[in-house]
Amino acid sequence: MRKGIAISGAAAALATTVVSVTPAAASVEYLQRGPDGVTIEVATVNGSGCPIGSTAIALSPDNDAFTITYSKYLAQVGGNSQPTDDRKNCQINLRVHVPQGFTYAVSSTDYRGFASLQTGVTGTLAASYYFQGYPGTRHYSYDWPGPLRKNWQQSDLVPVQQLVFKECGEERLFNVNTELRLDPGESDPAKVSYMSMDSTDGSIKTTYHYTWKTCP
Repeated sequence: MRKGIAISGAAAALATTVVSVTPAAASVEYLQRGPDGVTIEVATVNGSGCPIGSTAIALSPDNDAFTITYSKYLAQVGGNSQPTDDRKNCQINLRVHVPQGFTYAVSSTDYRGFASLQTGVTGTLAASYYFQGYPGTRHYSYDWPGPLRKNWQQSDLVPVQQLVFKECGEERLFNVNTELRLDPGESDPAKVSYMSMDSTDGSIKTTYHYTWKTCP
């Protein structure tokens, strides 16, 4: 594993008013905003889709989301592509420092990029994330059939009953794994198809569910 760059988010003075929730989670009270003092830093980064110096991470000013940006995350097939170019992946381990007395769960993630796919090619985004040492892993995948040439965006919204919160008082790495794959199918091998990832936005809050909470 190679070391990443540590980045601390600017912490705003935020309210932590408790709000009501949906009946499905009536026994839990979530906070309206993230607490003051949250920081995030990269522990390690590794993978063919994120070579050294090609990723950056930023925490939103209100502590409710983080963004991972990639500059060399691209899979391709056809033309002069190498056999290993059809699959690219990236694993990033994050240290999210949370003030004592608070915990969080990631409730939605937005993935964005660009795809140029010939007829017969299928592009796939696969992603997962989990807290180090925890049994629950969130998996997400989506397929795009060619022909296609456009910017793409996909959102993974976690049902409130499936939210996984970091254990209170424990320091755990948050592991983010992503993968882009291209299946050439019956496409013309002389024509190049490719798919890129520009950024991954991990939200600790959604429009419908608030997923910061205080510890018991």
